[in-house]
Amino acid sequence: MRGHPVVRTLAIAVEDRPSDRVAALFDAHHQRLFRLARRLTMSADDALDLVQETFLRAARTPESVPSGPDREEAWLVRVLINLRRDQWRKAAVQKRHDERTSGPRAQSHTESDHGSAVIARATIWRALDLLPPRRRAVVVMHELEGLPISAIASQLGISAITVRWHLSVGRRDLTRVLTSRHGDTHEDRV
Repeated sequence: MRGHPVVRTLAIAVEDRPSDRVAALFDAHHQRLFRLARRLTMSADDALDLVQETFLRAARTPESVPSGPDREEAWLVRVLINLRRDQWRKAAVQKRHDERTSGPRAQSHTESDHGSAVIARATIWRALDLLPPRRRAVVVMHELEGLPISAIASQLGISAITVRWHLSVGRRDLTRVLTSRHGDTHEDRV
């Protein structure tokens, strides 16, 4: 039997009641799904929650689970991985949101700090306005929105090399504009 448990080699018959089918699926596949979930999550509790959500999906639509041990397991694994991807996406969005909302507040405890942040932000936006539109778009998308170069290239319909070039030239132009406005020259910094 090549090391497979007996339960996995027996075909799970579709019972008259969907709850029996879900129970049989759980008995046959929960250990494998837990091991996979444990590798994808930080804790055993998170892994258990992920397995539970996977079987809840199966319980909601038991007719969508294909028949046969290998096909059942493949479907359950796919659901588990998709659920985990959704969790990662939600966590990434939440992290970006938290960074954006807490960043300026954490830095501006006093009114003078707040005023300095407003002035700095306005200065940067004025400097960005001096850039050509495509270069400005690339710099804003990469530096302020955190998009990767490949995503920017795709959205703007240009090559990744062109995005890198615009990013490099844009950074250099911004540095030149911002240092000239504040009287800081390259020689002063050396």
